[in-house]
Amino acid sequence: MNALWWFALPILLLPIWWHRRKRVQNQAALMATARFLPRTEPRQTRVWRWSDPLLLLARLLLLACLIAWLADPVYPWRGDTVVVANGADSAWVEREVTQAGLVGAERVTLPAARVLSWVHTHEREWASDARLLVLGDVPMPAAKPVFGREVTVRTQPTAPSKAERHVYIASERAQAWRRLFAAQDGVEKIVVDDTPSAALDLIIWDRAEAPPATLRASLWWVTNPAAFPELAKAPTLDGLQYADSARGRLWHHPAWPPQTVDAARTLLDTWQHLHIGPRPYTMASQVFPASKGANAPEPSGALRDILLAILVGLFVIERSLTHARRR
Repeated sequence: MNALWWFALPILLLPIWWHRRKRVQNQAALMATARFLPRTEPRQTRVWRWSDPLLLLARLLLLACLIAWLADPVYPWRGDTVVVANGADSAWVEREVTQAGLVGAERVTLPAARVLSWVHTHEREWASDARLLVLGDVPMPAAKPVFGREVTVRTQPTAPSKAERHVYIASERAQAWRRLFAAQDGVEKIVVDDTPSAALDLIIWDRAEAPPATLRASLWWVTNPAAFPELAKAPTLDGLQYADSARGRLWHHPAWPPQTVDAARTLLDTWQHLHIGPRPYTMASQVFPASKGANAPEPSGALRDILLAILVGLFVIERSLTHARRR
């Protein structure tokens, strides 16, 4: 939609019309023998004259620069580029860069989850003959990306960082709930706290009474829905009742605590995918060819800072010339 601002260019005719005013002048030529000529009415001649040409030029440039700033043009100024995901092995990156012949190329370091979207957003900034190489542990996107230029992706999985999930169990059968987390492995480490704290990810409330109003957690597993008024009209999906409250998100299932290994694994997987988020998978190394049908995004604002500086300078010049004319 930014490109539609170019249709505002006819507004440049306004200062031209304003500065090209009609000047009416009476021209009279006195002659010594004028008394012998018949009397005639004086004629008026209309002469087009430009007033304040420097001020006119400043105003035209000011309006043109303003329209260009709103239209947000982009020019292909980037050359060969290597985009590196955070956390990539430096020795492996250097080998890949050398093998691709891009030792002198520009390097851009970004979070792994943003690499492909950033390339797609800024792809208009690369010259037509520029080469683009993406390196690192790039997560697999939900849909295959399509680019308007060729993009080479080389990936190397990195060891996932350990994450702790703090759990507080308020129950008379705490051992049954602890067994639920005993076999949990992977990058998430479950830590069962003896007392509630501000770092809780999960509270298991297996009591008949309502919890204290000051107790907070991002997720609650509730066995008695009567203690939580928010669950009175909460929707149900596959036996799981869920609702949001001031304390956090509430989950309730009549078959809790799980009695089988499969039920426990299903509950933990549901917690992982719906609340914590799915674990990312590394994309396979591949080359994305240029696609003529790629839907290029709106311009990214590469020139906006430059145009803004020019706009401010022209505004100062226009105001100075206007003030000088009034004096």
